[in-house]
Amino acid sequence: MRLVRFGEPGHERPGVLDFNGAIRDLGGLIGDIDATSLPAASLAKLRGVDFDRLPVVEAGTRLGPCLANVRNLVCIGLNYSDHAIETNTPIPVEPVVFNKHTGAISGPNDPVILPAGAQKLDWEVELGVVIGAPAWHVDESTALDYVAGYCLVNDISERAYQLEREGQWTKGKSSFSFAPLGPWLVTRDEVSDPQQLDLWLDVNGVRRQTGNTRTMIFTVAYLVAYLSRFMPLMPGDIIITGTPPGVGLGQKPPIFLKPGDTMTLGGTGLGEQTQTVVDYADSLGSAWGRGEYPVAR
Repeated sequence: MRLVRFGEPGHERPGVLDFNGAIRDLGGLIGDIDATSLPAASLAKLRGVDFDRLPVVEAGTRLGPCLANVRNLVCIGLNYSDHAIETNTPIPVEPVVFNKHTGAISGPNDPVILPAGAQKLDWEVELGVVIGAPAWHVDESTALDYVAGYCLVNDISERAYQLEREGQWTKGKSSFSFAPLGPWLVTRDEVSDPQQLDLWLDVNGVRRQTGNTRTMIFTVAYLVAYLSRFMPLMPGDIIITGTPPGVGLGQKPPIFLKPGDTMTLGGTGLGEQTQTVVDYADSLGSAWGRGEYPVAR
């Protein structure tokens, strides 16, 4: 299944794509696409629904982030060796782990806000792994059993905040609108091998990133097992698994996003996103500018 959330910010409803690609309203069956709807038994019930009998959502309706009430947005850095090389960083021997604040979550086609004073805004297409069952000290051989599905993520980064100021990477990764999710959550049964997915990203129509998850240093199964040694993974948590080469920081010379730039990104079976960069000053007076956009509720 491809699960979606649609509607105005803070008022999204749950939906599912039918076999013709139309969105059907699941609001009469479940409250939302969140931790309560991700366990295997809950997804099995949804699979048994005749989607053709559900109301059709009007084409062009805004898509929200594909998962609500995200508790933990945990990220893996430098998980593609060629990306580590392009950023002049040693290839890690263990996963590099950091967090994005869940307040960074936005819809797949919502604008990305350039923070006041930011000058090094960058893009990162990534595979998101959505946890569907509590995972604590699980084995790599069974780790994928704890996955509900997958989604596309753009791990927007402000490189000066991330690399040129004291402390962890989190503050360069967590600004409002820095984690577009979706367009849909693809359930695990539709992804036969998460290590065989193409990922790509264009900026202003120019291809910048091309990669495949088969070149990950640490696989999805390894990451789920590894992280479960250090933190309890719970339904609705998302693991963002790293980006292939081609980020702005790795260009020669580096290229960073500016207001008016448009990113388009996609992945095998994961759909596509499109975001336009908007300057913070131009967003003042709106919910976007005040950071009041309630995407994760």
